[in-house]
Amino acid sequence: MQNHELEQVIKNADRAINNGDFEQLMKFYSEDATLVVKPGTFANGKDEIRRAFIAIAEYFNHSLIVNQEKMAIIETGDTALVVAKAQLSANQKGDSEFSMERTATYVFKKDSTGIWRCIIDNSYGAEIIEELE
Repeated sequence: MQNHELEQVIKNADRAINNGDFEQLMKFYSEDATLVVKPGTFANGKDEIRRAFIAIAEYFNHSLIVNQEKMAIIETGDTALVVAKAQLSANQKGDSEFSMERTATYVFKKDSTGIWRCIIDNSYGAEIIEELE
């Protein structure tokens, strides 16, 4: 089976995060995208998302590494759901090293020029329902 073009889009976004290239990263998102910063906390729109990523990078002393191990992509029309095994690590976090795996969920929509843009970025996946209890 041929790789879906969204796999490369996501790899490019991960590379931008890993390199701290937030200008490049913002090209990944739609203007009105939502990022789950942590369960119960959301960044809405590119300005808030950029500020959130800068704060996250600072929290991890600019050592955060994100990588998607496996992805399942469900596409219909101009919308796609991506479920991915996300590996996150940081070796220069102030209080300790950090490493974890999450089952992330992302929603993408093709814009009018045919480019996939992330409209919902939820690296916590189903963990966000824990906030509802």
